[in-house]
Amino acid sequence: MLKNFPLMSASDPLIYLDNNATTAVDPAVVEEMLPFLNQFYGNPSSPYRIGKIAAQALEIARERVAMLLQAEPVEIIFTGSGTEATNAAIYSALAADPDKQHIVTTRVEHSATLKTCEVLAKKGVEITWIGVDSKGQVDLQEMEKAVRSDTALLSVMWANNETGTIFPIEELTAIARSKGIYFHTDAVQAVGKVPVKVGNTGIQFASISGHKLHCPKGVGALYANKRARFVPFLTGGSQENGRRAGTQNVASIVAFGKACEIAHQELEQNKKKVLSLRDAFEQRLLSRITGVEVNGDPQNRLPNTTNLAFENIEGEGLLILLDENNIACSAGSACTAGSIHPSHVLKAMGCSDKKARASLRFSFSHLNTEEETQRAAEIIESKITKLRAT
Repeated sequence: MLKNFPLMSASDPLIYLDNNATTAVDPAVVEEMLPFLNQFYGNPSSPYRIGKIAAQALEIARERVAMLLQAEPVEIIFTGSGTEATNAAIYSALAADPDKQHIVTTRVEHSATLKTCEVLAKKGVEITWIGVDSKGQVDLQEMEKAVRSDTALLSVMWANNETGTIFPIEELTAIARSKGIYFHTDAVQAVGKVPVKVGNTGIQFASISGHKLHCPKGVGALYANKRARFVPFLTGGSQENGRRAGTQNVASIVAFGKACEIAHQELEQNKKKVLSLRDAFEQRLLSRITGVEVNGDPQNRLPNTTNLAFENIEGEGLLILLDENNIACSAGSACTAGSIHPSHVLKAMGCSDKKARASLRFSFSHLNTEEETQRAAEIIESKITKLRAT
């Protein structure tokens, strides 16, 4: 039995500003999934009533995910994570044509893409890594020139998880379409924060993840265009129409569907709220603390994300002080937490090791309040003053 975990006091609650790492689960999502944990627990592949109920719930969830992505339900494949979805897309593109063993991607991708391509490179697949400018943006001409006759896939994330930089997806898909190759986008950070339309856009594959959408961890989805050839990554049973073997995590998929439905309904109002919170927080720090700089593209970024470099500050030290004051933020991607290396994203943008290590990411959700963000800014200001005085 789990016990003895320290709890936040009611008088000093957690201020959670790391929503790009994960999100609090929406109570409405929990309510939707609970019956599939304690009542409708049947295997959705079973022929009897309780199994059919579970199978029906999966299809309702599939429709909800498809609605958020503006896709067709048949194009949604449920996975165990966004990482699995990305792996499935990459391996499928390579398997679709054995004569095409070349991938074009960027140096600022999430580790799900980055590490997978590094592994494939050791197996003989050629990877062309496209750099970014100081704002974290790609050069479209360089991207187009990198595509060859043996290119299997162009893979570029919709929005960067560390800086929030949004990439020109429409232009990138146009390049892939003109070259006759598959296009994959890691849309994990973008879905639910900005409009993401994948149907009839030239996108063959898109990865998404539930826990970025106020859903429990351990569930994701791959959008696979119905006209694209898809080769299963996991083989075994015939689940997901033969495209992803393994008994589905019904309760979490139901939760995922509900989270997508809420995100679809509340997208614009939540986008407006987090943008207001982010901008007020950012402007306060920029105006009251010297030597603060925004990393990334100030104009083309997610409305909830700010990545700030604090001059003459060690980011990890500030992170610890903020944690001691019940403020949760990040020094980079949660998937690389504990790494002694500076952010590969900031390094690719031309930041020095010192600047990269002096940077923290703050990411908001609609559950944050104005009072929280003001309090967080006050504490950050005081801790930076303290650190610079030592």
